[in-house]
Amino acid sequence: MAQHITVDPITRLEGHGKIDVILDDAGEVERAYFQVPELRGFEKFLVGRPAEEAPQITSRICGVCPMAHHMAATKALDDLYHVEPAPAGRKIRELVYNAFTFEDHALHFYFLGGPDFVVGPDAPAAERNVVGVIGKVGVEVGKKVIAARREVRDLVSMLAGKIIHPVFGLPGGVARRVKPEEQQQAIAVSEHAVEFGEFTLKVFNDIVLANEKYVELILSDGYTHRTYYMGLVDQNNKVDFYDGKLRVVDPEGKEFVKFSAREYGDHVAEHVEPWSYIKFPFLKKIGWKGFKDGKDSGVFAVAPLARLNAADGMATPKAQAAYEQFCEVLKGKPVHFTLANHWARVIELLQAAEKMALLAKDPQLVDPKVRSIPTKTPTDGRAVVEAPRGTLYHHYVTDERGIITQANLIVATQNNAARIAMSVDQAARTLIHKGVVNDGILNMVEMAFRAYDPCHGCATHALPGQMPLMVSVYGPEHNVVCRVQRGSDGAVKRTA
Repeated sequence: MAQHITVDPITRLEGHGKIDVILDDAGEVERAYFQVPELRGFEKFLVGRPAEEAPQITSRICGVCPMAHHMAATKALDDLYHVEPAPAGRKIRELVYNAFTFEDHALHFYFLGGPDFVVGPDAPAAERNVVGVIGKVGVEVGKKVIAARREVRDLVSMLAGKIIHPVFGLPGGVARRVKPEEQQQAIAVSEHAVEFGEFTLKVFNDIVLANEKYVELILSDGYTHRTYYMGLVDQNNKVDFYDGKLRVVDPEGKEFVKFSAREYGDHVAEHVEPWSYIKFPFLKKIGWKGFKDGKDSGVFAVAPLARLNAADGMATPKAQAAYEQFCEVLKGKPVHFTLANHWARVIELLQAAEKMALLAKDPQLVDPKVRSIPTKTPTDGRAVVEAPRGTLYHHYVTDERGIITQANLIVATQNNAARIAMSVDQAARTLIHKGVVNDGILNMVEMAFRAYDPCHGCATHALPGQMPLMVSVYGPEHNVVCRVQRGSDGAVKRTA
């Protein structure tokens, strides 16, 4: 008899999701679905609001990556108001953004994705968490991780006003200057961050790469997809988190297209499936060909692995050395192994720390002129940044008063949605046979999405109609008096 296995809720991600695995009569996987059951609709919240409010409104989408939305929105305001940020303001933004990327990558490696490798993919569920990681690497290492993140978060709070919902981004620059004593603090913190980045790379080498079983898992067919890759690059085609052009390479590593944020609509389109509230972006010039690999499929990936694949290298020396080791061990580029995202993430953590150090020492950082005041009539603003979990677009259209009439957000996890769905399905097909399923196997299926560090609070972005809703009314004896249910078509049914 066919079986239906549900993993709900899935764990160690931002937002909500579930996995439905359908087995045939022989106990083999017929199809595994990665479903996103939540809906946000922030584009609708933005319509009718002054554009200057967008950096604060959109930062509320997610408590894990508010800075990514704040920065994308701020850059979109630069474009909307046709203003170039003051040099000091731009450098303050970049410093803060690299600090945010550093601490977010540290969060995922040690708290969310890392337990699968540091503790082990088939370890008891109660141990696959940060407590288990500390138990494996030692309390002193745990203290080092917590201290490093706290120090960087304090720096971001000082420069951006808040760590969770930053308030410093303005069209044309930032809200406040950096004082000389604050620059000295930034220098000290960034130097410690570089040391921590090197330490984390050593942890990865000592625990993951030194374990033959883990390396075999990374290289296994169950976690391999040959797709296109997208990432933001600087003028030298090196990885950049804050600015640059988007570069797409094909499954063989050849450049497919390179475009600016203003051109995103010419290259990215979205497909809809009835079983998920997330949309599935694809490369417009190829078209939607379904959930499949290959050069003829429009599916692409974003996030750390994709950024390293799309670029010609890293922008800082220590990260570049780590990148060269990455390419050598994994036999060149592009690297198609989904679990290699964790290694790529650690390399990016090191680059973010090195960029922090460079920017913190820049004499222009303390220039009191941190903003160019906009003087032109707003029209249409588009921007892109690399969120820790991938490429993030913000696009606002306004009237002449700067009131938003239309908004579009294409979020990192949404860009990855098709490949994540493929990864979960393929992992399930590889791992589940003859109906044999246990907690360790299901966790290894979850590892297929966890490598992308998904955020589904951000990624379910546009209202497709009515959200299904059920309200249960209970009486004084805790019995159900009636239920009122609204379907996805908006029809309301009441049952006694």
